[in-house]
Amino acid sequence: MVVAGFNRLRQEQRGLASKAAELEMELSEHTLVIDTLREVDQNRKCYRMVGGVLVERTVKEVLPALENNKDQINKIIETLTVQLQTKGRELNEFREKHNIRLMGEDDQKQPPKDNGDGSGSKPSSAGVLVS
Repeated sequence: MVVAGFNRLRQEQRGLASKAAELEMELSEHTLVIDTLREVDQNRKCYRMVGGVLVERTVKEVLPALENNKDQINKIIETLTVQLQTKGRELNEFREKHNIRLMGEDDQKQPPKDNGDGSGSKPSSAGVLVS
């Protein structure tokens, strides 16, 4: 039951992070389009996808709507960031309360062992074999 609760919290955290990343991509697309449209004639034809239908408008009609969408996306990203931080704290509190350890976590906290050859090289996660 404890493991299921922990996994549920981790899944919720991953979902929030995934949604935030998706919105960041959408925000960057909006920014690119807005920057492009600011440089063109305001009466120029512009096409916009609305509910799966491509509609013809002018730049001066589309630009304010895009800027409004961008502001709303920014607000949602801020909200998701706060939720993500809260979920992270909740997850850490749950781990501490139930003394949960992740696989490989103990290995990371211990200092690296010297293999005695004097080379001092540390194993890396890059998958490189050094002889």
